[in-house]
Amino acid sequence: MRIRIVDAFTDRPFAGNPAGVMLLDAFPEDARLQSVALEVNHAETAFAHPLPPGGDADWALRWFTPVTEVALCGHATLATAHVLHSTGVHEGPVRFATRSGTLTATPRPDGSLTLDFPTAPLTPVDLPDGVAEALGAKPLAAVDTGPNLGDLVLELADERTVRALAPDHRALARHSTRGIIATARAEDPSHGYDYVSRCFFPNVGIDEDPVTGSAHTALAPYWSPRLGSPDLTGLQASRRTGLVRTGLRGARTLLTGHAVTVIDGELLTP
Repeated sequence: MRIRIVDAFTDRPFAGNPAGVMLLDAFPEDARLQSVALEVNHAETAFAHPLPPGGDADWALRWFTPVTEVALCGHATLATAHVLHSTGVHEGPVRFATRSGTLTATPRPDGSLTLDFPTAPLTPVDLPDGVAEALGAKPLAAVDTGPNLGDLVLELADERTVRALAPDHRALARHSTRGIIATARAEDPSHGYDYVSRCFFPNVGIDEDPVTGSAHTALAPYWSPRLGSPDLTGLQASRRTGLVRTGLRGARTLLTGHAVTVIDGELLTP
């Protein structure tokens, strides 16, 4: 059974966020999917199978971290769409049936793909006790992203502070369902991005996620009103780094990026 490793939200190998991708005839039992995701041991492994024609979606799609299934994942969706298009399995926009509804990936002339995701609802909240100590920096503001995403967005003073973070991941786990999104304005937008972020998800087995598409469904509605544009570019400032172009469209957020297949192999277990 074929399995691929795809670097998402990057146009070069060994950057962005790696995801496992498996195209199946049908989903096996959950324990099997979780075992494969643990073996791959990337932030997410995506599993997809084709659906009968004429329905609301073309493929069923699920995502697993090494320890659990998640309700929404951007980079592994981008990686799956990349595999479908680069191998000729699917042409044009592809619709995925997921736990977060129907998600669409549309190829663009420059080789990138645009994902159509639900915009996260944002609710300002008081800064939780202890979160500044766990993060290692005092946030300027805190925003809850709702139950589907399950993250806490924390705006920090500047880009340099975001890049320098060395949080206590165990302590951070007490302050959100999935994790913490730390963000700040870009120091110099002429460098090609408008805001920066880093994402810490210890509750789902990922201390720091390299590039998180789903987080940008919260970052887009957070930064677009502040920066005065519905179309922005976010840099996720992990060690691997990656760029996510965001387009805020009311209840939907468009996420655009490239992807590169770096490993194409065979899963040998029955």
